[in-house]
Amino acid sequence: MLMTGDIRGGTVFKAGNDVVVVQRMLGIKGGRNGQVKRLRVKSILTGQTSELGLDMGEKFEDVSLDYHTMKLSYVDGETWVFMDQESFEQYELTKDDLGDAAGYMTPEDDFEVEVAFYEGKPVSVTLPTAIVRTITYCEPGIKGDTSGKSTKPATLDTGIEVAVPLFCDIGTKIMFDTRDGSFIERAK
Repeated sequence: MLMTGDIRGGTVFKAGNDVVVVQRMLGIKGGRNGQVKRLRVKSILTGQTSELGLDMGEKFEDVSLDYHTMKLSYVDGETWVFMDQESFEQYELTKDDLGDAAGYMTPEDDFEVEVAFYEGKPVSVTLPTAIVRTITYCEPGIKGDTSGKSTKPATLDTGIEVAVPLFCDIGTKIMFDTRDGSFIERAK
């Protein structure tokens, strides 16, 4: 069984009679009746995208998946092509299938990803937990501010925006967590 707290981006589970993959975490809303985790999910069976609100105490049925280690070979418009490192077979996923993971990788990257297959069809990608990227745009850094408590928005080389500490500048290589997009440290 899968608890609501275990669900992350790329998780595949059974919601009612439908098998869905989580594309994006929309947030957690707290209230008098408990917390509700909001997700954007895509049905594997129909391809329909919808928003789903889950109570934190709910349990869901796991789905049996096959995982293969692959590398991103190239991007063709909205299609991302992955190559199996053992059989050299290529599999295509759309940007919608990848969800947030599309903004964390480029074909120039050297890391491998885990591609999940449901009944022979690729459905989601699991990225490494920490990835190094270069900042291409942010406001100028403040000298001497190394506390890391205050943040500013920064655009990375893949085009996504993350929050970084004030001491980061353009050209700084940073390591961040792909599960939630949070800053970990400056890369060496």
